[in-house]
Amino acid sequence: MHISVLAKEVLALLDPKTGENFIDATVGEGGHAFSILEKIYPGGKLLGIDLDKRAIENLKERSTEIILVRGNFSFLKKIVEEKNFGPVSGILADLGLSSNELENSGKGFSFLKDEVLDMRLGSEGQTAAELINSYGFEDLKEILEKFAEEKFASRIAKKIIEERKIKPIVTTFHLVEIITQATPAFYHHQRIHPATKTFQALRIAVNDELNNLASFLGQALEILIPGGRLAVISFHSLEDRIVKNFFRENQRKSILKILTKKPVRPGPEELVKNPRSRSARLRIAIKI
Repeated sequence: MHISVLAKEVLALLDPKTGENFIDATVGEGGHAFSILEKIYPGGKLLGIDLDKRAIENLKERSTEIILVRGNFSFLKKIVEEKNFGPVSGILADLGLSSNELENSGKGFSFLKDEVLDMRLGSEGQTAAELINSYGFEDLKEILEKFAEEKFASRIAKKIIEERKIKPIVTTFHLVEIITQATPAFYHHQRIHPATKTFQALRIAVNDELNNLASFLGQALEILIPGGRLAVISFHSLEDRIVKNFFRENQRKSILKILTKKPVRPGPEELVKNPRSRSARLRIAIKI
């Protein structure tokens, strides 16, 4: 079962009220969306956006009250215009993958299941397998360093190129085997799995996640009414840095006021119930 991260904190800081309109830009399985809907009903409207076709179809079966769109939140302004949605009092983006996406998508997001290396959040563009079987050494190394700060990027990139000459790399377990062979023994006994960073980097690269996030933030700020709130839950330092810098820059311009001086993190009770929430960081700002 999917558990919404920082659910109480999101609701308290977004502070949705009866009659207001909200956007869940990564609606997923609807955990945050339904709790917001309870607060804005009656009179308020909720727009839910997600790239995952199955997530949108499942929510359509569960609710007729949420306006659902399958799409990338980097096209937020276009989606809002097409749906003639507004005025917008609050926008939420939870940048994490749901348990269902990790475990049941069949797209190779998890290194714990042997699946085809796809990693696309939607169905368009290049797969992870196509990327690692075609990119040169320098490009692979840069992806691992830039998107995951992988300290053994050179070794892993070199091993990928060696292995794909023998056999194309098309499954998660084949890639995990390559990473294991390319990295020293001590690296296999750290707090996180040795494949964690490589899988993160490939997913970010395949989906152009950081550029999409930057594009989304600018559009969200434009769409919000004065007094409207923007909330983002990130799960790694690269995402969090983009959100933090965006908020700070717009606070200096007197466009935003940051409501969370430090990111809100899950408490001990939530960590026990949902260990996957441990890296979640929530930042919220209000449009002046």
